[in-house]
Amino acid sequence: MFDLLDELAPAVAAGLNRHLATSSEWFPHEFIPYEQGRNYEDEPWKISDSDLPEIAGVALEVNLLTEDNLPYYHLNLWDAFRRHDAWVEWLRRWTAEEGRHSIVLRDYLTVTRGVDPVELERGRMDMVQLGYYPEWPELGALDTLIFTTLQELATRVSHRNTGLVTDDETAVRLTSRIATDENLHYVFYRDLAASALELDPSAAVLAINRQVRNFQMPGAAMPGFSDKAKQMAAAGIYNLRIHLEQVLTPVLMSHWKLTELDGLTDEAEAARDQTVAFLARLDRVADRLEQLRGPAERAGHPDPRT
Repeated sequence: MFDLLDELAPAVAAGLNRHLATSSEWFPHEFIPYEQGRNYEDEPWKISDSDLPEIAGVALEVNLLTEDNLPYYHLNLWDAFRRHDAWVEWLRRWTAEEGRHSIVLRDYLTVTRGVDPVELERGRMDMVQLGYYPEWPELGALDTLIFTTLQELATRVSHRNTGLVTDDETAVRLTSRIATDENLHYVFYRDLAASALELDPSAAVLAINRQVRNFQMPGAAMPGFSDKAKQMAAAGIYNLRIHLEQVLTPVLMSHWKLTELDGLTDEAEAARDQTVAFLARLDRVADRLEQLRGPAERAGHPDPRT
């Protein structure tokens, strides 16, 4: 009986070895300007304490609260892959690396008084108690691989672009360091999905169609997320044009060669056509949204390396 996860095990082991060889050790405390710290009991936070532009505070908070839900991301991936030793080793490493992101973001915001620490903690409590129960783990390993690839790249872009609006060199270094981790994670999942496309192209194309058309960032259930996402979109941190041109198009067309795949079933052919049509529709919607914005809001940030 064909078992995709068993078939992918050698690729997982190779990907983990490559990851360990290319990733570098880093420490959250090296990115925190502790000399700026003050006692909150003696000096309670006030809005004038923050030197961050308003949109930077919004984006850093959204990114941090999204990272805070790591226990649920680990649980979803563990449920999908735990039967396979190579996957288990990768997931433990991935979780350990991801855990640094919320540590360094929270320490930075707390020490620099970038946002209200009380509201930030209340946001964390709300976010983690909400949990994260997406549909993709129930759909199987292929959907999990496709979604995670897109999500890791989207997160990389969001962190990087958030740093660019902070007007703070420390924040730029910090978010760039996180983005480097996210890029390595993205490459791992992207290449595994490419291997899955070789093993079962029709099933993989069906999964691509489902996940592309239904994609949502894992922080979408966050209270107030819609308004904050609109602010981030207007600032060029993450919007529909970025999602299309810096995430979907490079992954689907350049790396997975979606339109060049041969030997698909009729159902998969139809799913591919549906995906391509969906991308064209996103392009038209992005055009309309850009026309509604002023010239200053239309310009996105440079395309990160893909």
